[in-house]
Amino acid sequence: MFTGIVEELGIIRSIQHKSQDTTLEIQASEVLTDAKVGDSIAVDGACLTIRSLIPEAFAADISAETLRRTTLGERKVGEHVNLERSLRLSDRLGGHLVLGHVDEVATIWAWKDEGDASLMRVTISDNTRRYITYKGSVTIDGISLTVSDVSADSFEVALIPHTKEVTTLGTKRNGARVNLEVDLIARYLETLLKNSEGETAWTEQPPSETLNLSFLSKHGYIE
Repeated sequence: MFTGIVEELGIIRSIQHKSQDTTLEIQASEVLTDAKVGDSIAVDGACLTIRSLIPEAFAADISAETLRRTTLGERKVGEHVNLERSLRLSDRLGGHLVLGHVDEVATIWAWKDEGDASLMRVTISDNTRRYITYKGSVTIDGISLTVSDVSADSFEVALIPHTKEVTTLGTKRNGARVNLEVDLIARYLETLLKNSEGETAWTEQPPSETLNLSFLSKHGYIE
């Protein structure tokens, strides 16, 4: 579990392609201060496991499935990537709950500077659109962002100067492909509502009170 608050920019030091997967060696410092083999690191929003620790770097394997569903297979030696260690229960939750499981690769198709800040618009598929809401949370390349506008096939986020300075988004422009993860709570809520409406059978004894829009309104979750 992560928060979408990038701790540092790592540098890809080597890429080893194998028959089915790939191993990345990433130069870093902050995320390695208490790291050990087996720990999870979010790399551009994709949760990877530390395979080995090297002086001022770590190595992680990328499965064929991750290569298909993220931009990590497009990365090159010398490029920067966003890094974040997994969340500890004692940490402040500065962003939102992030799994590091990329839902789709999206494309930046509009960029507008507004003083030191910028507005970035990203395309989305129909499958992802239903999870994106105005003022809701979304993760782009491992960065927790707030949605400022939504249309039928895209959404917009505002980037403050700090975000552009400490993450890779400051160097992205139109046409760049990015890893997108929707809000975890939205995905679980959709599943629960489907279950309560009979679209998916319960595998165990159903709850005594049906979870639907009336239930949420009754208990003060929605108006």
